[in-house]
Amino acid sequence: MAKKLTIAVLFFLVALLLIGCNDDEKDKESQKELDSASEAIETEDVKEEETEKVEEEVAASSLLLHAPAIPTTIDEMANQLPGLFAGADNIYDYADEIKQEFDKVGPLPENPTDEEYDQYLRYIYSLVAEDYPNPEDVIKQWQFASFGNPDLPDSRYHFKPNYNIEILLDASGSMANYAGSRTRMEIAKEAILQFVQKVPKEANVSLRVYGHEGTGADRDKELSCSTIEQVYGFAPYDEEKFKNALSEFEPAGWTPLAGALSAAKESMASFHTDDYTNLIYVVSDGIETCDGDPVAVAEELSQSDIQPIINIIGFQTDQEAQKQLQEIARVADGIYATANNQEELQAEFKRAEEVLEAWEKWKRDALKDVKAGQVDASFDIIAIHNKWSSITRRTMNNMWRLITQLDELEFITFEQRMELDARRKEIKDDIEELVRELRKNLEQMKAENFEEAQQQIEKIFQEQNS
Repeated sequence: MAKKLTIAVLFFLVALLLIGCNDDEKDKESQKELDSASEAIETEDVKEEETEKVEEEVAASSLLLHAPAIPTTIDEMANQLPGLFAGADNIYDYADEIKQEFDKVGPLPENPTDEEYDQYLRYIYSLVAEDYPNPEDVIKQWQFASFGNPDLPDSRYHFKPNYNIEILLDASGSMANYAGSRTRMEIAKEAILQFVQKVPKEANVSLRVYGHEGTGADRDKELSCSTIEQVYGFAPYDEEKFKNALSEFEPAGWTPLAGALSAAKESMASFHTDDYTNLIYVVSDGIETCDGDPVAVAEELSQSDIQPIINIIGFQTDQEAQKQLQEIARVADGIYATANNQEELQAEFKRAEEVLEAWEKWKRDALKDVKAGQVDASFDIIAIHNKWSSITRRTMNNMWRLITQLDELEFITFEQRMELDARRKEIKDDIEELVRELRKNLEQMKAENFEEAQQQIEKIFQEQNS
């Protein structure tokens, strides 16, 4: 009996030993699986980190590679777009925004190549670049100021028996933004009222507003985009009625600019260019937001029988809106002007007032008017030269301040700061030379144009007296 019990105990111990060994094997296998899984996760994390790092490097490289080239011609200067910090009074106030921008591109490499310096400098310039007045618009304004002269090559500028003025006013929600102590809409309404008060009594006036219903919310898009209303005219100016028309709307929703231009085309269809001088003024602070194509509509409008002169005034526009409004003016062979405050907006309407006054005085003291026009043109040249000089000076100062800020934020070293500033000074010299070239070109063009105009008038008078 004792022998059997001993054998049973031995079997039991062997079984326990086998079970223990088996459990050890399972534990080892489980641990191995856990270790493998952990290694796989760590490898995957490393791969993800490496992928993210590569993507960030590619994104940074793309930003630098695609930074616009620094202008080297007058045309490139005139067509450059304003940057994020354009016109900043004190760029040091934007330290957080600067850090955010340069976190995207990273610091300059320890030993930069010439190409890396140039890329970094282009990116810096693109952030402080400003909008330069286009000299082509000054030249068009000279032609606009010579309105009525039958010898002008563009027949739109010849006086006709009848005169129509259509004002298209953007009443989208952004016109409620403040420009100083007043809203953009309040300033625009006042400038328009001052303008129409001085139009000749024979001229027909129209005021058309768009986007003044609904809100900027998606649910109101259809309502707002379909709201384009002629609130006055076509009719001679009547002070009480026009003021009432101005009080009928406030800024509200979306921006159906293409629709407004189409409505103007339709309403002016009977005003053939043979018998009518047709002026369209567009006052807008934003881009088309109703899925229309205002550039295409403007081109159609310019090629229609009414052949209007389209004047576009961009009122405190951002880069995207400015680009579209300039393109509208370009395809319509019109005039684009930027207005950043009340004074500049009123100045643009003042030009139109002068043309309307000329309509009533056409060819009175013709030679004297040509000489007066030459004086005005000289002031225009001085004005654009001073503006270009002022913008260049501010841009170059802001480049220097931004470079200094990058040193303080440790995106560049002191030595790199010195090198970037030396290159900035070379750019400054090149751009200042372009500013001088611009003035020289405009002076030459003015002399040629007004000499030709004077000769034409003298020829006409000689023929009349022979």
